[in-house]
This record gives sequence, structure tokens and C-alpha cells, in this order.
Amino acid sequence: MPSAAQSSSRQIDPDAALRAIAEGTAAATGEAFFRALVQNLARVLDTFGAWVTEYSPERRTLRGLAFWMGGQWIDDYETRIDNTPCEQVILRKALIHIPDNITQLYPIDPEMVATGAVAYVGVPLLATDGAVMGHLAVIDRRPIRPDPRLLHVFQVFAARAAAEQQRLAAQSRLREREEKLARLIDTAMDAIVDLDADLVITAANAAAARVLRCPADALIGRAFTEFLTVPAAKALLAHADDLAAHADGGAMWLPDALDARRGDGDRFVAEASLTRYTLKGRACHTVILRDVGERLEAQRTIRRLSEKARYLEDELRALHGEGADDPMLGDSPAIRHVRLDIAQVAATDASVLLLGETGTGKELIARAIHAASRRRDEPLIRVNCAAIPATLIESEFFGHEKGAFTGATQKRDGRFSLADRGTLFLDEIGELPIDLQVKLLRALQEGEFEPVGSARTIKVDVRVIAATNRDLVQAVRGGSFREDLFYRLNVFPIRVPPLRERGEDVAILARAFTQRIA
Repeated sequence: MPSAAQSSSRQIDPDAALRAIAEGTAAATGEAFFRALVQNLARVLDTFGAWVTEYSPERRTLRGLAFWMGGQWIDDYETRIDNTPCEQVILRKALIHIPDNITQLYPIDPEMVATGAVAYVGVPLLATDGAVMGHLAVIDRRPIRPDPRLLHVFQVFAARAAAEQQRLAAQSRLREREEKLARLIDTAMDAIVDLDADLVITAANAAAARVLRCPADALIGRAFTEFLTVPAAKALLAHADDLAAHADGGAMWLPDALDARRGDGDRFVAEASLTRYTLKGRACHTVILRDVGERLEAQRTIRRLSEKARYLEDELRALHGEGADDPMLGDSPAIRHVRLDIAQVAATDASVLLLGETGTGKELIARAIHAASRRRDEPLIRVNCAAIPATLIESEFFGHEKGAFTGATQKRDGRFSLADRGTLFLDEIGELPIDLQVKLLRALQEGEFEPVGSARTIKVDVRVIAATNRDLVQAVRGGSFREDLFYRLNVFPIRVPPLRERGEDVAILARAFTQRIA
């Protein structure tokens, strides 16, 4: 049994913990972020140790990315998960909380025995495909009492740590890809195509045959422009004319990526260089072509993960004592009916429209639907349609390209992209400008959109939950809300009752507030 000192209760304000940990990790990335995270967790939650690890499923081991124990760092930490509480976190992909007597449950776990641990909390770090990448955990020599809001702190920062771990992995893959491309250039493994003065192919290496998906001998005699789209072919001809203006020829790196076509019609994005030279009095050209589709996709992945990480940080700063992650309290017929509605619709992908007065807890209902859905492991992205300036709403929804408008200094993904495979919560949907309602309707119907300033179509898989305190039926009649959008959102309406209709719940809420304040 723990001693009296060990059993003494600790007073931890979950809101203060959120703020302190968020502030302590906001400016850090990579290894510095993981170290700041575990050190701040241990300090703010007053625990003996905290750590974040990377999981190897082949070896069934956990390797420490940052390991803080007893006031000092433990480097090069690695252990097997067998017969440890961490094993349950990894296998069940769920938060595991052992409030007391952990050594009795895991008597052969050397880490727990050696540290004199009494309590343990661990939560998995999950990739977007559901795979376990590692886990975040704390242990203490005193019991850790159950507190849903404190446990939620772990889940929030586990999501942030998972996003950072995925960002680093994507960045590592990008570096690896760039190193491979550099080696290909050094060993002439890029597609190399020789052309005559009319840009007809006279020779091609094996890499060109592979990239263009056409046998090398079948390439000879064909115009190289056949393997480019019309705009790309015009651009290449213009660059060839520029080189022809110089008597000594020369070489140039084509400043814009070429939109190329393979022999089977499949399109791809390529970087290229063009060289002009004279051979036996005849003009010749060489094109070195490199498929960069994978690299561009990796860059987009990194950008998307970075946006998600920033969004999670913003959400953490917005959380407060009576936040949307508190449990739903009440047992009145009205609230029971809402719970029944949630149970019926959560497992589907149907659009949900939450109707109710301001302050009735519509965001709480949205989070409950998301938590009970198959998308629970993906983000719930919230957009307050009334809080965003009308001129920026389209950019917030769909993102924008660099230079799309004044102040767009870099490309940015919108909330629809961030919510891909997850849930998008459109709060105060009744305040959405009428001109944007058409674009929102298309995104809901087709699952696709174009970022501001781009002709590129992006497809997403997003479940939409909308909320409003307005009478949308009256708004449709008045012409301020589109009827087709209303019916698209109103697939499964849920009316959230005000407290005056939940008289039976007043005593329950009063007890809960009294306990929280005390």
C-alpha cells in the first residue's frame, strides 16, 4: 500500500495545465518539441516521470524520443512492450489509466519496480491511417485520481505529438527523395532525350523509356511535344527559340514544371532542363526530364500536417473551464432524446444540422457525434462562420495559392483539406454569405473544390455537422439562405433544448458546478 505521503491528493487545474503545456511547447518543433512536451507534462501535472516514444511493431519495442524521469533526462532508452502497461496502450489503441497499485498488476515490469511507480497514464500516438506510431505516458509514486478533463489533456497533446511525428516522418521521406533524385542525376538515371532542330527524338536512354512508358526504339522519330500537354509544348518551343537566338547555344533550366504525358496517356509533373548545341553543323537539343510528382505530394503532405498542427495549437488555446469537451450532463427526457439522436446518426456519414438557441451546447453535441463516429481518430475541424470576415471565408474554407490575393504570401490549406477523412463543424451556418453558399453546396455534393487562385481540383472525404440559432426555414423564404443547401445540411436535424425545457437537469448541473468550483 502507498504511504500517507504518496496518497496525498494533488490539486491540478486542467485549464492551467493546458495553458502551461501549450505555452511551453508552442515555439518548439522536432526533438525540442518532444522534450518540451514531456518536461512540461511532468512539471505541470507534478508526476515523477513522463515520456514520448516511437513504436517498432516488428521488434515490439518502444524507443524514447524524449524520456524525463526523476528530474533528469534518460537518453538512448529502448524497451520491449511485453508485460508492461504500455503494451495495453499499443495493442488496444486507447488511453490506459491505472490510478494505483501498478506494481501489483505488472510485478515483472523492471521500469515500474525500479522507480517505485504507483500510478500510470498512457495514450497512443496514432497516424492518420490508424497505425500506432508510439505513445505518450506519465508515471508517479502517488496515485493519480481519475479526472476526465486531465485525461483529455493527454489525448489533446498526444494528437499534437502524433502530428509532429508524422510531419517529421514526411520531412524525412522528402529529404530521402531529394537525395535519391540527386544520385539519379549523378549517375545519369534521369530521362535523357536527344532531339534534332525540330525537337524530334533522335535518341533516348532507358530511364526515358521508363518515365515515358514507351520502348526506347519506339520513341525514335516521334516529336517530343507529343509527350507534353499543349501549354507545356508551347512553353518548350518558346524556350528553344530563346536558345536559338544565341549563336553558341547554351542551356537553361525550365523555370516552370512541365505538364507531361506518358505513352499510355497518364499525366505527370516533370522538371526539365533544355540544352542546345551544334553537331556537324546541325542544331541539336537535349532534354533532361525528371518526374517530381512524388516530391510535390510529399511537400503537400508536410504542408497539410503543419496546418493541422497549428490548428490543434489554436484549439488548445481556445479551451476553457466549461469547454466543449465536458461530458453531457442531464437525464431529462429532452437530453435523453438528444443522446438517442446522437447514437442513431453517429455511425453514419449523414450531414447533421444542430438547431438551438445560443448557449445550449451545440458544439458539445457536434463533438459527441464525432467521438462516436468511425472518424473519431481524425480531426474535428471547427469553423465559426460568423467570426470570419466575409472576404476571407472562401480562403478559410478552401485554402488559397500563393499570391491569390493581397497578403497571400504563401500557399495555405483550407479547413476542408484539414478535415479530410474527419469531421467539419460549421458553427453559425446561418450567417454564411449567400455567394459562398453555392461553393459550399458544390463541396458537399461533389466532395471537391478549387482553392482560391487555383484551377486545381481537390477531392476530400468530409462529414459535415452544421449548427445555427436562426430559423433557416424562414431564412430560405426570405432569400438569405439557399433552399438546396438547407436540404443538403438538414439530412438529420437535432434540436438542442434550452435549459428551461430541462427542469429535471437543474439539480444535476448544480451538483456538477458545485463539485467543479469546490
